[in-house]
Amino acid sequence: MNSISQLNHEGEFERPWADPSNTRFEQPSVDVNWVLAEHYRTSEPLTFTRTMLWDMEVRKAWRPDRYIPSLVQEGSAGTWSRRSVAGGAQSFLRSSQQRLWLKPTEYRLVLEQVYLDPSQQKVTFIGAAELSDGDGNVLRAGTRQPLFHVEHSVGGDESRPLNKWRIVHLTDRPEHRLVERFTRMANDVWLPEFIEIYIRSDLNIKLSRHDIS
Repeated sequence: MNSISQLNHEGEFERPWADPSNTRFEQPSVDVNWVLAEHYRTSEPLTFTRTMLWDMEVRKAWRPDRYIPSLVQEGSAGTWSRRSVAGGAQSFLRSSQQRLWLKPTEYRLVLEQVYLDPSQQKVTFIGAAELSDGDGNVLRAGTRQPLFHVEHSVGGDESRPLNKWRIVHLTDRPEHRLVERFTRMANDVWLPEFIEIYIRSDLNIKLSRHDIS
């Protein structure tokens, strides 16, 4: 169960992604600097770089409760079984208490097999129904929503990075309510919260939103 060094994370993602019975959603790429210029003020000039975006993705993979506090319960994230892979890649296991997509007042345990690929600047999260923790105890994920896999990646140029995200839920047929949920997320004019947090906390730059009312 925990021999993730042998797991082909990309293959484990692409197979269900290719199956039309699963519930798939790919968010339009977010042009970080365009959104910054259109909707924000910063305390000093900032050109967000592709290097910064990848740094943020790595930090978020290890600490989702810090970078996605609207989704992941504070202090609930844990990681273990870290392994280095050829080419500077890393794999590890992760657990966290996450809000249910369709019932956001409820949290359930989410277990993930994570692969950080710096050569492609991509992070792949393969959901698991159960995993053994660092002490050998069996953890079981919540069952109130379908198992899902997520891919976060960085595109674009160094001075014009693109934030990319897609998710696939393992379902018998497409769940339109989930697609509607993610469509609403994609239609938000603001940067994803993890980029806002990175700018404020890691770059130490003050960030404020323009009034769009």
